[in-house]
Amino acid sequence: MEKRPLGKTGITIAPMVLGGNVFGWTVDEKRSFELLDSFIDAGLNAIDTADIYSAWVPGNHGGESESIIGKWLQKRPGNREKVVLITKVGSEFSPERKGLSERWIVQAVEDSLKRLQTDRIDVYLSHWPDPQTPYEETLAAYDKLLKAGKVRSIGASNLNAAQLSESLSVAKSKSLPRYEVLQPEYNLYERSQFDGALRGLTQKENIGVIVYYSLASGFLSGKYRTKDDAGKSPRGKGIAEKYLNDRGLRILAALDQVSGELNAQPSEVALAWLIARPGVTAPIASATSLDQMARLVRSTQVKLSSGQRALLDGIEQS
Repeated sequence: MEKRPLGKTGITIAPMVLGGNVFGWTVDEKRSFELLDSFIDAGLNAIDTADIYSAWVPGNHGGESESIIGKWLQKRPGNREKVVLITKVGSEFSPERKGLSERWIVQAVEDSLKRLQTDRIDVYLSHWPDPQTPYEETLAAYDKLLKAGKVRSIGASNLNAAQLSESLSVAKSKSLPRYEVLQPEYNLYERSQFDGALRGLTQKENIGVIVYYSLASGFLSGKYRTKDDAGKSPRGKGIAEKYLNDRGLRILAALDQVSGELNAQPSEVALAWLIARPGVTAPIASATSLDQMARLVRSTQVKLSSGQRALLDGIEQS
């Protein structure tokens, strides 16, 4: 499997990142292990999670995803060296356990390391901007973790171009480590957050980019095409309300055309489009079944022609 450099981190990843948000939510521990095994067996290597996953589930408290990944690593000796572990800090557990202060980062990293049952995190991300904490304090806290070997590289999720630029300026002026990885929302439907100034900045600064909501919460799989389809899943109503409109239907039509030409699934084409996009290192996608995992793997092998890319690119202007 082809590996791509993740910006200047010195880390290389396959062109697909497994989303761990479903572990402990819609996927139990046994199935999570099966999915992780299948992912690694296919030659893929990067796993994305966060300390907060999946606190939104009744009865959960956060940390469930990290804990499942940690148990899997312990039961699969040797896999830790194959895996690039990506996790995040900053989401709110409680008023005292949130944000990007040095106090919370220092505590949160120890909690994540314990749950993951490892001695280091490969990519540690600031999950959300924290207007209450100066970049200097956050980056200084990460500097200590980097020097201690507890994290190998740092990055941020959900920063806009102005915020990322400011963080880079602070890092340079204060001789602190900078964010080397960005994780924005980006897919065939939602392009505004990354295309433009943010993409230009990451390319100029050689910052690795792994994008989330790669399938627009499943809409780009083609599963939701009418209002009646909204009842197919607990999230169906919200997905239909957000994406099931004229533009969404044009995107599905284009995906149908290209997937028919390639004998592929719409989800595979949507992910292949992201893999081929300039400035994107890899998309993140989740799987809840081995069939879905097979589609993720196949998406890394789909090659779009210039005409097919142009068709999908042009939906934005249609």
